[in-house]
Amino acid sequence: MRSRVAALPPASRSVVAVFAVLLVIAVAMPGASAGDSRVVPLPDDFQPEGIATQGRTFFVGSIPTGAIYKGDLKTGEGDIFVPPMEGRAAIGLSLRAGVLFVAGGPTGAGYAYSAETGEDLGVFELTTDETFVNDVVATRRAAYFTDSVNQRLYKVPIEPGGGFGEPETLPLTGDIEYIEGFNANGIDATPNGKTLFIVQSNTGQLFTVDPTTGQTTEIDLDGESVPMGDGILLDRGLNLWVVQNRVNLLTLVELDRSLTSGNVVNRFTDDTFDVPTTIARAGGGFALVNARFGTDDPAPVPYWVSVIRRPR
Repeated sequence: MRSRVAALPPASRSVVAVFAVLLVIAVAMPGASAGDSRVVPLPDDFQPEGIATQGRTFFVGSIPTGAIYKGDLKTGEGDIFVPPMEGRAAIGLSLRAGVLFVAGGPTGAGYAYSAETGEDLGVFELTTDETFVNDVVATRRAAYFTDSVNQRLYKVPIEPGGGFGEPETLPLTGDIEYIEGFNANGIDATPNGKTLFIVQSNTGQLFTVDPTTGQTTEIDLDGESVPMGDGILLDRGLNLWVVQNRVNLLTLVELDRSLTSGNVVNRFTDDTFDVPTTIARAGGGFALVNARFGTDDPAPVPYWVSVIRRPR
């Protein structure tokens, strides 16, 4: 879930081999056209990964610098909202109640910013181990961060009157089994926050997670899988959208009410996709940021957000 990793902090160097595995296992999968689409430009050389939206406002993070870009999905206008900071990285993003949570990748940290002002609200040391803190979802009670290298989540309690509790480590038990390569990646939650969902990139499996115990249960996809699953989004009740980054697909999984099984309904692609990594709502459709991992474009390298109608 990275590109141009040399620009990241030194802690990332020994993790580079993990991502190379994804290149080897890339497979071609057919996808139906997602339909009408348009692009919203990002700054050249920005190297984006995560996206979060609120109405027509969107936020995108820069992998190697930790900067956050804020823009308007309708007009395409925007600017740097949080400036680059030495030693920071920005991978997955989650926005809730005016707070923008950011996963810090190989830094082992998580961050919280005011979505209104960009003010630094919190820096959370999640681990000092070799790590890749990949994605985050914020519920009413806590923000949960995935670790793609270590079999655990990190939980940052959100206090009722504002502020944050001390970070906690939540070992992942049950059905999930970390193997060589890139493991837990995207994360989302039910509206009540009582169930989390994660995707394991290297196996293509989906799991529910108990946010209190860390117990995982595999979602039975009846022989299907979502390899290179990256960002995920639970939408309209039981629709779980999975971004399969290097194969340029957006896959719809329809879950049953027990959340223990699901059907891969369809896989969609679009001409504007170039290694899409994460997904957020955009009115009646979706916004997907394109990380363009492995691009051979000469500098300055262009980046963009794809805005698509909700595929049918």
